[in-house]
Amino acid sequence: MNNEILYFYENSMIKLKLKYLTCLLIVGGMVYSCQKKEEYPITPEIKFESLLKIFNPATMVYDRGVFKISFKDGDGDIGLNESDVLPPYDYNFFISYYELQNGDTIRVIIADSNEFNARIPVLTPEGANKSIKGEIEDTLFIYNYQSEFDTIKFDAYILDRALHQSNIVTTGWFIRN
Repeated sequence: MNNEILYFYENSMIKLKLKYLTCLLIVGGMVYSCQKKEEYPITPEIKFESLLKIFNPATMVYDRGVFKISFKDGDGDIGLNESDVLPPYDYNFFISYYELQNGDTIRVIIADSNEFNARIPVLTPEGANKSIKGEIEDTLFIYNYQSEFDTIKFDAYILDRALHQSNIVTTGWFIRN
């Protein structure tokens, strides 16, 4: 082969590879851009997932439980900074404790406590799309040693930084021990 034909052949192969690569990038970009970005309302939505009771061999009772919820939020403003300590930004995960007492649902407030309220740290994602979803777990004391009643449940909701309140979820009734 002479040099001109070899040069033409190599040049044609490079152009073909560039065309192939360009087409691949265009198709890949189209597929990526066609993917629907998940959008949620700006008011957080939560769903009860589970409550796993934890047995304490020292006391021979299930005295703690891992309370798990899933969440979605359209603007991603869930969570508190460490410096957020004054109401209404002292807590953002609110959990209420109930006992079934003689057939009646009674909300029990434990003296000298903030009940089961907790703080969710800032979860806001980086980037332009702030929609967020995930799961949150909190370990609770589920055994009220001051009570003779053993059938309990928990209700919960969260607040985002704009103070939008989520829906309320419940564990449903269960036997604590």
